[in-house]
Amino acid sequence: MKYLVLVIYDISSNRKRAKLAKLLESFGFRVQKSAFEAVMTTPQYNKLIKRIDRLIDEENDYVRVYRLTGNVEISTWGKIQNIIEENVMIF
Repeated sequence: MKYLVLVIYDISSNRKRAKLAKLLESFGFRVQKSAFEAVMTTPQYNKLIKRIDRLIDEENDYVRVYRLTGNVEISTWGKIQNIIEENVMIF
C-alpha cells in the first residue's frame, strides 16, 4: 500500500535544514519552502522517520509528518512555483 506523506518543518540551523531538505527531496518534492510531499510505501515511510529522528534536535527543531491514508482529496489553487533555497541571515 502507498501513502501520501506531507512533511513540514522549522529547523533553526541552516546546515541541518539543508540536510533535511536534501533527504526529503530524495523521497518526494518540495511544495513550499518548508513543506514536502511524497508518495511512499510503509517501508519507505519507516526509513524516512528513522532518518528524520537521527537528524533533528528536539530542543530547537520542529518536524511534523502527516501520513495520509484512505480517500484523501487534494485541492490546489494558484500557480505552481519552483521553490529556490534562499540564503538566510539571522541578526
